[in-house]
Amino acid sequence: MADTRTVLVPDGLEGERVDAALARLFGLSRTAAALLAAGGDVLVNHAEVGKSHRVSAGDLLEVAIPAAAPAPQVVAEPVPGMRVVHDDDDIVVVDKPVGVAAHPSVGWTGPTVLGGLAAAGYRISTSGASERQGIVSRLDVGTSGLMVVCKSEYAYSVLKRAFKQRTVDKTYHALVQGLPDPVVGTVDAPIGRHPGHDYKFAVMDSGKHAVTHYEVIEAFRRASLLEIHLETGRTHQIRVHFSALHHPCCGDLTYGADPTLAARLGLERQWLHAMGLGFEHPGTGQWVTFESTYPEDLQHALDVVAEG
Repeated sequence: MADTRTVLVPDGLEGERVDAALARLFGLSRTAAALLAAGGDVLVNHAEVGKSHRVSAGDLLEVAIPAAAPAPQVVAEPVPGMRVVHDDDDIVVVDKPVGVAAHPSVGWTGPTVLGGLAAAGYRISTSGASERQGIVSRLDVGTSGLMVVCKSEYAYSVLKRAFKQRTVDKTYHALVQGLPDPVVGTVDAPIGRHPGHDYKFAVMDSGKHAVTHYEVIEAFRRASLLEIHLETGRTHQIRVHFSALHHPCCGDLTYGADPTLAARLGLERQWLHAMGLGFEHPGTGQWVTFESTYPEDLQHALDVVAEG
């Protein structure tokens, strides 16, 4: 359902392109305005116009703006395999299985951490957007491991700030193709949305600052096991950085992994696991640490690659 709005073009917008005029008058982005024009949802003096049409003062401008979609809602649904590592009045730390999203989102119909916690009777902080209340940091659907969710409003504010200020210690293990050189190093390369694929990210000059520290734990004939510490927390950061180094995570077909090797290792997702989490507890002020072990699919792949 759309909200049709009508306005006379003011003198100050004389000669502007219609997408620019729409952006100014209705608070739309230029991209959204251009898409509306391309879809036939913009009329000037009762006639359809394209995004490049120039408006004149006094023109009657009509636009059908789609109603905003309702925010996804948390649905209480048990999540098999999701383990609660720690629980107190302020926080709950979970070991998230692969195939589970942190919270509901448009287009995702699978299980979520918040849904699993709700089904188990946990009461989460109400801070944050309704579909991701209590979430201060996320893991990709295809990445397993440790996540902290806030139960109190105070914990949410403290940990949200801690993640933003990068005082949280996040440790990952990744099995990557080949052997990175040097074996201990730092990747400092900005990450932005891939210009050709909106579901992917890439190293780009125009991207956001991103820093990844790594060390090779063990080198095998075709792959290397790394310990990784994130200084920043960009979407897909580890996957993008190691793909850019031509050492993608094993099994990560989205970012260039060898499908033959993935099949041999029995991998249906990237070999990437959030192993450790450390931060100052928002309630006690004490430094706390949590650790996880490899899930079965990652352990199996590691065993196979170790055999050569």
